[in-house]
Amino acid sequence: MQIFNSILTWVMKKRIHQIELFIKYPLEVQDESLKRLLNNAQSTEFGKQYGFDDLISYDDYKKRVPVHTYEQLFPYIERHMRGEQNILWPSEIKWFAKSSGTTNARSKFIPVSPEALEDCHFKGGKDLLSIYVNNFPDTQIFSGKGLGVGGSHQANEYDPSSTSYYGDVSAVLMKNLPPWAQFIRTPSLEVALMTDWEEKIDMLAHETKNVDVRHISGVPTWTVLLIQRIMELEKKSSILDVWPNLEVFFHGAVAFGPYRSLFKSLAPGNQMRYWETYNASEGFFGIQDRKDSEELLLMLDYGVYYEFIPVDELDKEDPHVINLSEVEIGKNYAMVITTNAGLWRYNIGDTVKFTSISPHRIKISGRTKHFINAFGEEVIIENAEAAISRACELTGAVIDNFTAGPVYLEKSKRGGHEWIIEFKKEPQSLDEFTRIIDETLRKINSDYDGKRMHDLALIAPKVHNVPVGTFYNWMKKRGKLGGQNKVPRLSNNREILEEILELTNSSV
Repeated sequence: MQIFNSILTWVMKKRIHQIELFIKYPLEVQDESLKRLLNNAQSTEFGKQYGFDDLISYDDYKKRVPVHTYEQLFPYIERHMRGEQNILWPSEIKWFAKSSGTTNARSKFIPVSPEALEDCHFKGGKDLLSIYVNNFPDTQIFSGKGLGVGGSHQANEYDPSSTSYYGDVSAVLMKNLPPWAQFIRTPSLEVALMTDWEEKIDMLAHETKNVDVRHISGVPTWTVLLIQRIMELEKKSSILDVWPNLEVFFHGAVAFGPYRSLFKSLAPGNQMRYWETYNASEGFFGIQDRKDSEELLLMLDYGVYYEFIPVDELDKEDPHVINLSEVEIGKNYAMVITTNAGLWRYNIGDTVKFTSISPHRIKISGRTKHFINAFGEEVIIENAEAAISRACELTGAVIDNFTAGPVYLEKSKRGGHEWIIEFKKEPQSLDEFTRIIDETLRKINSDYDGKRMHDLALIAPKVHNVPVGTFYNWMKKRGKLGGQNKVPRLSNNREILEEILELTNSSV
């Protein structure tokens, strides 16, 4: 494995010169990407509808093709799901990445073309390793195994030919990994892609506890549960006593800040490194490229064309949309992408801020809508309002105001959601009201349901019934009274929860 580590390290370093090229010529690389995307899709149904064959410039593209939400692209995606081809993209679409977050369905399905797999997702994974190796030339991560904690997949029941599949993006990638990548990873695909997470974590622990794991890739939520289970089996107080050569955790999908102290307790000392990525169902967009900063280098040669909408323009009927040439440091933008999987001017719902424009580095600043995604559950405001409405309908309760946020994982405690509700008419049983919220969220949001299964990553929510006037007093204290100021329904941190609970306790 030592020789293999040396060879792979050398191979990975070669990619750095190409990365330096798009850093030096970002606008030219992006212009070329757009031209290639439009040219490749000329003959698709979408390309014919919008006349891709005579689009010459970005300005032409922007004028002719509108910015799309998932709901607006869904009729095209649904046809791909049912087996039709050449609708959004010319290559055969056999895979769909499943995630939550849509307002009109339990799950959304993102097409994953062969080009998106090879030139975006896999290229991003290789670049992550290349950049890490470039920062740490003496790394030994290829002398052992990389552990990937993935999701699950299934046959696409909407396709009569039964030749396509959907699943978590991690499962889609694992099923299509090249042989060299399969060789350096653990556990077996059979275990990695299991559906039942409770059984899966236990199987993962038993299969990997005696493997020489050098790096881990995944979402913090499941990784914590796996590490804790292995430490329990081996009766160790540190995961480094089980995997002494563990070097780095490559993480993404949810904010890592709330997990940092927990990981430090599981892997004490300074041996472990934490490296950030921005990879999503829609594509691989950014990679931390410096060891002294968590800012993400925007990857510009993955077959993705980037546009941005200033957040203060989002509610306008005709918002001002710009490309990379006009972005400003420190401004909050909603990100719009055009991809080699047929997502045309797609507003993915993420917001970013540029920390640098030479090169283009970003930080993920949030979502275009209120949400909770501390564990990968992607609960959006429509989910929360539907759950509250259902609970009120079945219990006869009437609410005046509510907000919700995460309860973070701790070393000996599971994570969850905490709600603060001010009732106009209280339910007879707050426990019943809480149960209905939880059940409704599980029915309408597949990611939340997956995290709640067996109380594995999320325990049942906790609801506080606060006195009438609590939210008014909180808004008044913040100087936010008035018709234009609204209580944030969901937050991905505990700041609002803590402020309101402190105000409530102080008035008792």
